Formats: sequence, structure tokens, C-alpha cells
Amino acid sequence: MSRRLPRRRRGRPLRRLAVSLLFVAVAAGLWHLQERELRDALVWMGVPEWQEPSPLSFHRVLRNDGFLLGWSDVRVNALWVGYRVAPVGDARIGARPDFRADWRTLWPIGADHYAGSGFDRGHLAPNYAIAAVHGRGAQRDTFYMSNMSPQRPDLNRRLWQRLEEAVMDHFAPRLGELQVITGPVFPERFLDNVFNRVGLVEVPEAFYKILVVPGERPLALAFLMPQGVRGDEPLDDFLVSIDAIEARTGLDFFPRLPEGAAEALEGGVSTRGWALEEVANRPGRFE
Repeated sequence: MSRRLPRRRRGRPLRRLAVSLLFVAVAAGLWHLQERELRDALVWMGVPEWQEPSPLSFHRVLRNDGFLLGWSDVRVNALWVGYRVAPVGDARIGARPDFRADWRTLWPIGADHYAGSGFDRGHLAPNYAIAAVHGRGAQRDTFYMSNMSPQRPDLNRRLWQRLEEAVMDHFAPRLGELQVITGPVFPERFLDNVFNRVGLVEVPEAFYKILVVPGERPLALAFLMPQGVRGDEPLDDFLVSIDAIEARTGLDFFPRLPEGAAEALEGGVSTRGWALEEVANRPGRFE
């Protein structure tokens, strides 16, 4: 004859399952809150989102020490990188770390994959700014190959470097903490550029950098720089609106910004308060 378990014993597995599910739910909630906190510390008004999601727009947010990165396994490229900078004194950063593969990317990208391509391994989150503001561990993370994008030497070593220098040496001391979002721009039609690659990494046609002074009345400055620059052009030749960059990339950079404030911040080009003329023609540190 079969023996029926006492009701008390039969209820124990259900209680254990309920406790386990509650534990998982609480842990997941705490993780989400912590992740949201960490993201909010590195990006202002939300992580960039797609205006019209599609298979090509799928990307994963990779969290690094000091910056966030929106990684595309289709482009094999970061679509955006977000970080904050602030005024620093005479920052003494450590020696440049070695480039290294990022285990989080689907496709393996080695440090030597750019050899002989004619392109530099262009930092998106910059070595100096991240190291000076966020420390040595963050500096090491900027040398992940996921943070590199193919840039022509005259762009990477001259014009782009001059803009990065202006951010830390001029804009941050003048205006305080800045939100920076930067990344590549690809041709509108994916198939037109699908085979234009350095190894597996798709080659962008241009790069953008957006600077924002957060606050109740935020200020913004945005640049769009094509690959084919000479490198000695004035920085203000490349000023555009944030709306123009959103149109080229399909991204919404500040999704939590109220609509009216977004229109005011993103719709036009204004250099008021930035004193851009003081650095627009300044040569780079290495020129």
C-alpha cells in the first residue's frame, strides 16, 4: 500500500521554491538598482537608445571602469562610448598599458589586427582623460580592443587628438564636469560598407564627439569629423547640432531628457560660454 506524505512534509518543497524565487527576485532587483546607479554615474540623462530598432541596431552595453561602451557584434565596433570628465590638476598618469583583446566581444580582435592596414587603433574613451579622472584601472580598460576604432593617422594623431586635448585642458577647467559621448559614423546603407573592414572591424566614414555641461540649463557642443581630414583644420569647422549626429547614427543620445529641453539643447549650434575660439586653431601636443 502507498503511504501518503503528511501535509506538512508535502508543503516544504513548495515553501523552499517560494523562498528561492523570492531570493532570486530580490537579488535581481538589487543588481538592477546597482547597475542603474553605476550607469547614471557615467552617463547623463540615460544610456543612448535607438530611434528605430532593427537587427543592425542591436548592441550590448559593456561596463568598464570609468566609461560605458555600446558594443555591436555586427559592426564589430563600439557604436557609442559615454564617460564623464572633470577638471584635474597636474595629473601624472602611468605608462601606456598594452593593447589587449576583450573577452566580452563575440569576435576575437587582436592587438595586431590593424598592422599594415593604414589605420590607427583610435581610442574612443581617451587614454589621458580617463586615466587622469578615473585612475589607473580605468586607463587599462581604455586599451581593450573593444575601445578601438579604425582612424586615419591625420585624424587620430592630429585633429582628434587636438579635440581630446581641448576637452581636458580648456573646456573642463572652464566649465567644470562634462558628459562626453563619442563614437563612429557609418554609411547609411550597411551593404555599401560591409566589406570595408580592418580584419573583422568595420571602418567608419566619420567620428562624432558630443560635450554637455549638465545642469538645469545645460550647454552642448558637438563635432563631426570625417576620416579624410588633413589634421590642421580649425576645430570649429566641424561643429554640428546633436540632431545632425542623431540623424547620421540613428541614436537618441539623451533619452530621459524632456522633449522641450531636448529640442533646445540638440536642435542648434551655439558656442556661447565655451570660448572655442581660444583653442580652435591651437596645434596639438605632438605637433
